[in-house]
Amino acid sequence: MKGATEKATFGGGCFWHVENAFRGVRGVVSACVGYMGGTLENPTYEDVCTGLTGYAEVAYVEYDPAIVSYEELLDLFWQIHDSTTLNRASRFLACSL
Repeated sequence: MKGATEKATFGGGCFWHVENAFRGVRGVVSACVGYMGGTLENPTYEDVCTGLTGYAEVAYVEYDPAIVSYEELLDLFWQIHDSTTLNRASRFLACSL
């Protein structure tokens, strides 16, 4: 029987890089990308890349807390994300720069 899962959202510039990093973690059930914030209904990737929509690129992660903790996911996130620069995830830049 599958244990209860929890969900977390990580905004880190280039969402493809963030999603890919979480997909390799034991205990992560799924990871996908999307947008958070903003006001434009149903934004496209091109819309968000203009930098004018107010959206941030994010990775949505579903995980099993019996296998991996939220704190461990945060540790990984801070290893790949440069919080000192807008829209930056490690050496990868978001499209909106």
